[in-house]
Amino acid sequence: MAQFTFKAIGTSWQIDIYQKLDTHQETNILSKIQNRIDLFDVAYSRFRTDSLVTQISKEAGDFTFPDDAQELFKVYQDLYTRTGGLFTPLIGQVLSDAGYDAHYSLKPREHISVPPPLEDVLTYHYPTLSVQKPVLLDFGAAGKGYLIDLVAKVLDEQGITAYCINAGGDILHKGSESIRVGLEDPQDSKHIIGIHTLGNGSICGSAGNRRAWGRFNHIINPKTGTSPTNIIAVWVMADSALIADALTTCLFFVPADTLRKAYHFEYVLVRDDRSVEVSKHFSGEIFRV
Repeated sequence: MAQFTFKAIGTSWQIDIYQKLDTHQETNILSKIQNRIDLFDVAYSRFRTDSLVTQISKEAGDFTFPDDAQELFKVYQDLYTRTGGLFTPLIGQVLSDAGYDAHYSLKPREHISVPPPLEDVLTYHYPTLSVQKPVLLDFGAAGKGYLIDLVAKVLDEQGITAYCINAGGDILHKGSESIRVGLEDPQDSKHIIGIHTLGNGSICGSAGNRRAWGRFNHIINPKTGTSPTNIIAVWVMADSALIADALTTCLFFVPADTLRKAYHFEYVLVRDDRSVEVSKHFSGEIFRV
């Protein structure tokens, strides 16, 4: 078994590979993983001065995105429509105004922006994103999940058939033996409220106690400029980390039935009164909350 641990895109990564590798293989695979992460980061990060997203925040025009943008923009456009605009890449300026800016100031401005309609600002026709005016994009609602999928693709291409990728608690697993994943209590990080059995799929979670400051956390309603308080934690299980990550954010704003027609997923949701909503085919156990 080989294990890689490192920091990237503002979080801790642990990649477990359930087969023997020699030193040369380990070095080669880790290099490919880190290169893939950097390619993604330099395109989509709003925290890098040299990123494509930062360039778009300064000028309008046509911008050529990498090939992997097709799937990401497809999901964003679809979920933007299904959530009535609550899931949007235009959330970047809102987050920055609230204090989750490139310098992590955590100091909210007096005025929190309201994003314009997506169709008024952006049009995407592979491989070009046309931007009518400078805008600060943010892909945090699905980007980490998608990057996990892209790292998994690197492992697949290297002939790795059994592995687990954990990026800050968002997990993708592949292999014949399932793993058990604890669901952290959103109000007490020393305890869990349940366990999910994960095999050949992904689980992503989000909670209001993570990256929280003042009256805000990293999840903000773009129409009200406020962070939801009625739901304190969500986990989504899906085939890909992209979908699991994206739907985790969506479930803070819309009921699961809004998304069921287009996506296959299971979920666990904890409300502010500590009541728990669990999907019918959730593969695990919820303890008394």
